[in-house]
Amino acid sequence: MLVTGGAGYIGSHAVLALQDAGWPVAVIDDLSTGFRFAVPEEVAFYEGDIADAGLLARIFAEQGTQAVMHFAGSVVVPESVENPLKYYHNNTAKSRALLEAVVTAGVPHFLFSSTAATYGLPEVSPVTEDTPQRPINPYGWSKLMTERMLVDTAAAHPLNYCALRYFNVAGADPQGRSGQSTAGATHLIKVAVEAALGKRENVSVFGTDYATPDGTGVRDYIHVSDLAAAHVLALEALIAEPWRSLTMNCGYGRGFSVLEVLDAVERAADRKIERVMAPRRAGDPDALVSDPALLKATLPWRPEHADLDRIVAHALAWERELSELDLAGRRA
Repeated sequence: MLVTGGAGYIGSHAVLALQDAGWPVAVIDDLSTGFRFAVPEEVAFYEGDIADAGLLARIFAEQGTQAVMHFAGSVVVPESVENPLKYYHNNTAKSRALLEAVVTAGVPHFLFSSTAATYGLPEVSPVTEDTPQRPINPYGWSKLMTERMLVDTAAAHPLNYCALRYFNVAGADPQGRSGQSTAGATHLIKVAVEAALGKRENVSVFGTDYATPDGTGVRDYIHVSDLAAAHVLALEALIAEPWRSLTMNCGYGRGFSVLEVLDAVERAADRKIERVMAPRRAGDPDALVSDPALLKATLPWRPEHADLDRIVAHALAWERELSELDLAGRRA
C-alpha cells in the first residue's frame, strides 16, 4: 500500500492503522507540511512529489503497489481563497498526475481523502452523501474535481476507488505515536490545546449569533484514529469487491459547539482558556454534522473513540509530547 502524504497528520495515522492491521506500507511525501519523524523507521519512505511520474513508476515497481491511499494536498480553507491556483495545482492537477501513474502501472485500488467542504453550505443537517455538492471555496472545489476524475477514471479503466468525505478531524494516536504537528494550524481543537498549554494567548470564537443552542457554530468532530480505521476497512472492501466503488461521509453524526469544545479542553487541561469573541467568518454554516449511516452499513466500522473528552485528551497528550520534541529538537 502506498500512502501519499504519509508524513502528515491524517496520513501518518493511516500508516499506523495499516501497520497495526498487518498491511505492508510505503510512504511518499515531499515534507512541505509533513514531518519525517511521523513515519515509522521500518516503513519504506520516498521523499518526493506525487506528480513525479518517474518516481511513482519506480515506487510501484519496487514495492509491488496494489493500492494507493491519497492524502497529499493543501488543506487550509482561507489560504485557498487567497491562493486558489496553489490549491488547484496541489489538490487537482497533482491528483490527476497521480491517477495517470496509477492507471499506467495497473494499480487496481485507490482511496481518496475528500472533505465535507464539497457540500458547501448544506441546507439540511445531518448531511448525507446525496446532499448537493456546492463548494464555496477553492479548497472544496479542488477536492470535488478530484472526486469527478475518480468517477470518470474508474469508468474507463480497471480501477475502483473509495472517496471518504471527512468532517472535522481531531485527536491523536492513543498510543502517542503521532498527532497533529503542523505549526499555525487552524483547527479548533488543535488551537485550543495549544492555548491550554500556553502556546497561544487566547482562542478566537468566530460568531456567537448562529442558530444553535449557545450561538456558536456546531461541528462533527471525528477522532483521527477512527478515521484511519475506516480507511483500512474501505481498502479491504475495495479488494473484496473490485467492481464496486464507494463514496461515504466520515463523522459520528453528532455535533459540538465551539463553546462546548473549549469547555472540554478546559476540563482536560484543568485551566481556563481566554476566549476572544470575534465576528463571523464568511461562509461558516450554523451546523455541519454528518450522517454516517452509509459508512456503518457498508463497512464493519465501529468507532472506538466517539467521545469529545477522549478526542481532546488525546490531542492534549500529543501537544505535550510535541512540546518535548520541540525542546529536544524535532526528530530527524
